[in-house]
Amino acid sequence: MKMVHKNPAAASEPADQLVKAKQLEARGENQEAISIYEKLIKKNRVSEYAYNRLMIIYRKNKEYKKEIAVIDAGIKAFQEFYKSSLKLPADRKIRTLSNALLKATGLADQKGKLLYEREPIGRWIKRRLLARKKLKE
Repeated sequence: MKMVHKNPAAASEPADQLVKAKQLEARGENQEAISIYEKLIKKNRVSEYAYNRLMIIYRKNKEYKKEIAVIDAGIKAFQEFYKSSLKLPADRKIRTLSNALLKATGLADQKGKLLYEREPIGRWIKRRLLARKKLKE
C-alpha cells in the first residue's frame, strides 16, 4: 500500500532539519543552527542528538551558562521519559525477584536504589560538572 502525504517534505522533516542544522554549523552560522535545534527539541523533547549539538555549540562559544541550561533541560526531559516508561510489575513475587537480581548484579544498592543512570543522563551529569568547573574559571 502506498502512502500519500499532503506535504511530502513533512515525512522526513526532522531528519532534513538535522542535516540542515549540521551544515549551518559547518559554515559557522551557529545562531541559525541553534534555532533549528531548539525547534526540534520543542517537537521531540527526547531528541538526544539535538541536545548534544546545542551543548557542543555553546561549549565552543564559551557560553557555559547556556550549556548548563541545555544540560539541565535534557536531563529533566529524559528522566521524565524514563520515569513514564518504567512500570513496576504488579506481582509482588516478580518485584522481589527483580530487586534481588539488581542487587546481585551490582546494579542496585542494598536499599534497592539504582546505582547507574541510563544514557544519556549519566554522560550529561558528568558534562554538567565540567561545565560548572569551566564557568568558575
